[in-house]
Amino acid sequence: MGTAPAAADTDRPYYRAHVFCCTNLRPDGHPRGCCASGEAEKLRGYMKVRAKELGLGDTRINSAGCLDRCELGPVLVIYPEGIWYGYKTTGDIDEILQTHLVEGGRVERLMLHPDQPLPAAPAA
Repeated sequence: MGTAPAAADTDRPYYRAHVFCCTNLRPDGHPRGCCASGEAEKLRGYMKVRAKELGLGDTRINSAGCLDRCELGPVLVIYPEGIWYGYKTTGDIDEILQTHLVEGGRVERLMLHPDQPLPAAPAA
């Protein structure tokens, strides 16, 4: 019979950071839009490759269904901090990876906040 792991081993999370990237797809013309229409799948794929290149093996990059910030998409959330970002380009992804996940800072210009107003719906 083996010995039980030390408490420090069982308290350690699987990953230091867990990134959930919304890749939800809604029908064309949906009033809320969707992250998929902003190339979320492609950008998530890029993020996975770059995280590996940066040696972020302790960070997991995952696809997520709707994160309910559709109008601000594409969006992602990083745990355990619960920091949300809106992003549009590979440059935005590079900045999030370097500043947040490598350096432990925040990319203020891309951060989303709970009280942030949604953009106005397009005129019909």
